[in-house]
Amino acid sequence: MSIWKRISEALSALTGGEPLSEIFERLRTPPERSVAFTIAVIALSAKMAKADGLVTRDEVTAMREVFQIAQEDEAGAARVFNLARRDVAGFEDYALRIRRMFSGADACLCDLMEGLFHIAMADGTYHPAEDDFLHQVADIFGIPEHEFRALRARFVPDAAPDPFSVLGVAPDTPYAEIRKVWKRLVRDTHPDAMMARGVPEEMVQMAEKRMIDLNRAWEEITQTKGPEAA
Repeated sequence: MSIWKRISEALSALTGGEPLSEIFERLRTPPERSVAFTIAVIALSAKMAKADGLVTRDEVTAMREVFQIAQEDEAGAARVFNLARRDVAGFEDYALRIRRMFSGADACLCDLMEGLFHIAMADGTYHPAEDDFLHQVADIFGIPEHEFRALRARFVPDAAPDPFSVLGVAPDTPYAEIRKVWKRLVRDTHPDAMMARGVPEEMVQMAEKRMIDLNRAWEEITQTKGPEAA
């Protein structure tokens, strides 16, 4: 059964007056967590669209890219998006419920933030309201400031990404420690590892971009610091 059929089944369990945010309380264990993960990204994207005041065609296209949404599944994705936009609950409530659901799975919350950054940058503009929104979501998720900056450095092209920011390390970190961080991030980016922590298969392609960014940053650091600095 495709994830979109599973999402439709999950939505059908909601009563007419029940908010979409209630769904996260029911989808805590695999394989339901991948359903919850997908709903979380779409729902927070809808809240982010309200933050900057508009929904562009580029953002809709980006959502299709993140989840590989087939034409026959677009109605299901649109339903989640529209339910979240109409829900009177604020994005803070969504983010808190999502954090509780993925408690102890910090890497999964970073995966979710990546999807939001990808959608935020779909129109080529990083709106200040989007930055404020994503910063607040990251705070609720418990994502440290240096990790948030690392994510932003990879997605927001206001300047060439600083390789140390991409890996989330300080420039004066010993070379050997940076290598450990890089290897851990690469290991966490493997598709099997992502799917094991609840990221839906439809979104795993995002890992390809992350892997390219991580390896490019590591190559730049190696050229500047070099193994001899270990």
